Amino acid sequence: MTAALLNSTITSLPLIARGKVRENYAVGEDRILMIASDRLSAFDVIMGEPIPGKGALLTQMALFWFAKLDGIVPNHLTGDDPMSAVSSEAEKAQVKDRAMLVKRLKPLPVEAVVRGYLAGSGWAEYKDKGEVCGVKLPAGLQNASKLPEPIFTPATKAEMGDHDENISFDVMVGIIGQDLATRVRDISIQLYKRAADFALTKGIIIADTKFEFGLDADGTLTLMDEVLTPDSSRYWPVESYQVGINPPSYDKQFVRDWLEQAEVDGKPWGKTAPAPALPDAVIANTAAKYLEALQRLTQA
Repeated sequence: MTAALLNSTITSLPLIARGKVRENYAVGEDRILMIASDRLSAFDVIMGEPIPGKGALLTQMALFWFAKLDGIVPNHLTGDDPMSAVSSEAEKAQVKDRAMLVKRLKPLPVEAVVRGYLAGSGWAEYKDKGEVCGVKLPAGLQNASKLPEPIFTPATKAEMGDHDENISFDVMVGIIGQDLATRVRDISIQLYKRAADFALTKGIIIADTKFEFGLDADGTLTLMDEVLTPDSSRYWPVESYQVGINPPSYDKQFVRDWLEQAEVDGKPWGKTAPAPALPDAVIANTAAKYLEALQRLTQA
């Protein structure tokens, strides 16, 4: 396995943005080299230790799903080899297997969240109001209940370190307009249904997921960023799914569970940076979960 990458340092290209996991570099005026690091964030705090192989696994999974979802909406892939964007051996080592060379788009300022099951912030809001993001739901649902139909529950994009804020569809309309909001909603639900149906055949429930969209120079709505990875989706193994409890998930569960018990200077960690150092066992178990999710999805 190649060395873990906590931060990329591509000096031959201008850095556009450094996110929680990805770094974006400008390649000319119209393309972006998107590199998935091995960073992991939990409770919106970036851990100090990388998860070896995570960035490559996320990239492989995103490419897998872009192919599966082909025909529903254009995506940001250019088809160009990411390795062609850099020339030095040191930079090629940072790009290999963990990068995508994508179209430069104007991102929409909202995140397109689709929920097929009640979990996380959706479950919390349902308990409080009987609805999620303005969508009324039947009474009597439990944690992890499957919804009668997938629902669209958008969110605003938060700055680094802040939490995304759930909003209603009407608020989204106010931000990007009726036509665009309607298209994003309808396409997102279509994407989720196709992905969730396929994942079930591999023994995985996709409880919810988050899509991001942008507009190209011609105004074409385009699916962008990562898609349907365990970083942006809630993956549950079918065999341990049970209504009423939080099923184990294929993502940061080992990290979150450990952090909930972690102490700093004799006190519980307050979920603010810096994070306590992750033990080797937590890192190894998390890496194994990401790999297992990819292997289950892509097995013949």
